[in-house]
Amino acid sequence: MKVLLVGEFSRLHNSLKEGLTDLGHEVLLIGTGDLFKKYPVDINIDSSFFNKRIPLLFRKIILSISGFDIAQLEIYFRFKKALPKLKDFDVVQLINEDALAIHPKLQIPLLKQLFKQNKSSFLLSCGDDYININHYINEKERYSILTPYLNDKSVIKKYNYSLKYISKSYKMLHDFIYENIKGVIASDIDYHIPLKHHEAYLGLIANPINTKNIVFNPIKIEDKIHIFHGINSISSIRKGSTIIEEALKSLQQKYASKINIKTTHSLPYEEYIKVYDNAHIIMDQVYGYDQGYNALEAMAKGKVVFTGAEQEWLDYYHLEADTVAINALPDAEHIAKKLEWLILNPEHIETISKNARAFIEKEHDYITISKKYVAIWSSRS
Repeated sequence: MKVLLVGEFSRLHNSLKEGLTDLGHEVLLIGTGDLFKKYPVDINIDSSFFNKRIPLLFRKIILSISGFDIAQLEIYFRFKKALPKLKDFDVVQLINEDALAIHPKLQIPLLKQLFKQNKSSFLLSCGDDYININHYINEKERYSILTPYLNDKSVIKKYNYSLKYISKSYKMLHDFIYENIKGVIASDIDYHIPLKHHEAYLGLIANPINTKNIVFNPIKIEDKIHIFHGINSISSIRKGSTIIEEALKSLQQKYASKINIKTTHSLPYEEYIKVYDNAHIIMDQVYGYDQGYNALEAMAKGKVVFTGAEQEWLDYYHLEADTVAINALPDAEHIAKKLEWLILNPEHIETISKNARAFIEKEHDYITISKKYVAIWSSRS
């Protein structure tokens, strides 16, 4: 099978590519690398000219005056230039409804040509999109990434990225994509919940994790417990970083002799995963029902991760609470109590570490997951 993967926001498509390639399929990945994260892609369409010193100054001036990022034009032309190479694929899969990260008026013509010159196209619900933002903005669940905005509209600027998906232009992009795909696949429970009754929904396929490339080091607490909190300044409010910081601050002085806390801000992906290698506990997010990609990779390394591990996730995977990951609720006191439980009972850290790795190997193996994708694509092609 010849597969084209469009976009990369988390390393999901990279791991899927590795699994598909190991299975003998031909795979090409095109994308921007996602800003500072710099994920690897085969064809890079990210803006380079408008990131140079003088053009960047011009770009910022245009953005401040018009609200339009002129770098999108460079992405548009780079993708258009690549289009002749992006044809005759059996499967095209978009990482997200905004896979090219450019305005719908620029994106739709490119996707129209892309869909036309390939056999079957599919969409991942992996991150924000029209359906899940529309679902969560109506407060249909206990909480979501939109909770801070719903509680305090003054933070609306922090949610411009999410809220754009329910604007008229992005609704148009959503409708266009759904008219041209064979179906949509959710990557975790947070995206499964809003989609589960939609006619185009093909089901949940868990994030693929290539454990061959991730070394598992069983935790043995011999001195202090090392806690790591990697903050992404762009998405910090959506992840509840301030709630996590509040919980950590409440424990820092009380258990100064027992814990060491390290906090970083907006590190490139390759640097980020190296920095947390020595950590025992990873603080991820508080508004999720399931784990995102960074949390899963940390679990594969044997880290104890505070993340989304809600009852819906426990039921789906038939797990008991706090055995594989720690469910981090949007409540600093709750998080602090869970941390204190681990600090005072470090043997639980060692047990959860082993369970986390076993869970990833069982439910997120990149080869098994890649086979599931092939099965769904083949059934709809």
